[in-house]
Amino acid sequence: MDVTLDSIERETEAILAVERRRQHALIAVDLGALDALFAEDLVHVHSTGRVHDKTALLRHIERKRGFIAIERGALTIRIEGAFAVMTGPMRSLMREADGSTAWMPSFVTQVLRRDAHGWRFISFQLTVDREA
Repeated sequence: MDVTLDSIERETEAILAVERRRQHALIAVDLGALDALFAEDLVHVHSTGRVHDKTALLRHIERKRGFIAIERGALTIRIEGAFAVMTGPMRSLMREADGSTAWMPSFVTQVLRRDAHGWRFISFQLTVDREA
């Protein structure tokens, strides 16, 4: 693929659109949409250090149903061929086990790979920002 400013802008917008779909699907607990957005070899590292593969993560999302809202700050996206690394802040309004809600500020590193289905997530690492 020839790299031009236009192609980089198109790919960047496509990646941002995938991220928006991920956010909406998490809030709606749309497991079908998430299944399509997550690559089969996804590695998802939670803020606690717990690691899930795709199947375990989808079960976790279905069981927990924790996301009420997700806000992203300025994102940095670096594209190298069929791979992209996206980093930036995220604030999630989470539903707690006792029914209360709490905002969780964090910094996230996401890796996406472009395949026949478009851009899909292959890695996700969230670190809680305790100073926010």
